[in-house]
Amino acid sequence: MDWRSVPSLPALRAVEAAGRTGSLSKAAAELNVTHAAIAQHLRTVEDFVGCPLLVREGRGMALTPQGAQLLPALTGGFEQVIAGVRDTMRDVADAPLAISVTPSFAEHWLMPRMGSFWAAHPEITVSVTPTTEISDLRRDGIDLAIRYGRGDWPGLSSELLAAADYVVVAAPSLLGDRKPETLSDLDDLPWLFETVHRETRVWAVSQGLDPVCCQSKEIATLSMVLAATRAGAGVAIMTKALVQDDIATGKLRAVFNMPQSGLGYHIVTRPGVMAPRLKTFVKWLRSA
Repeated sequence: MDWRSVPSLPALRAVEAAGRTGSLSKAAAELNVTHAAIAQHLRTVEDFVGCPLLVREGRGMALTPQGAQLLPALTGGFEQVIAGVRDTMRDVADAPLAISVTPSFAEHWLMPRMGSFWAAHPEITVSVTPTTEISDLRRDGIDLAIRYGRGDWPGLSSELLAAADYVVVAAPSLLGDRKPETLSDLDDLPWLFETVHRETRVWAVSQGLDPVCCQSKEIATLSMVLAATRAGAGVAIMTKALVQDDIATGKLRAVFNMPQSGLGYHIVTRPGVMAPRLKTFVKWLRSA
């Protein structure tokens, strides 16, 4: 498409508005520019095509034969552009909000709370994709991701949603009346760790747990670790955000709380102005 073969779009818009309304003043008001700007655009297009397009007639403007030939093409073209933009905006408004989260966060934090969002905002459809992969928000069409880390992802906007403080938990049935003061006081109990992510095992050793003495077991996923812990199969180290409901309801007992400076679950979005639906969802996340 060779844009050098036509005048600028602002100039063509001015000619279309002036020709359709029959007035430079009305065209200026419609496009929110000055009368002089419309007149200048008109001269630019006339110089470009090499003939007058509008002539003064009484208090208004009349189309020349060349102007009458050009106007339907301009009006039809701009109407098609407007229709295309509106259709795109309608499609965007109707499309579900695309949310990317880790499976464990989706299962243990987000989904138990989603009922309150749907009840408050039934007009907003949300599509939640649980994945351990780091999504490219723009390429993959993701509106919002919840990521674990320090919030320093280049080219993205992030806001801390929940601190990822570690908490050592176990089922009350496993702990009984124990009141441990250190991790090593629980060496005789089985410990459960996730296979893939080894951060909690490293942290436990740094806090005095002896992996040789304790009966440690590795389980494939964090969700499976949590399910086994709830059932009394062992002691686990979890991020507090994922088990705060279990602790509150008494399913799990918090033995130790260990703040982790800077780490947490972050709301991550593309830079720029948020769509109204996304603003609503982010506001709900903060309150939840």
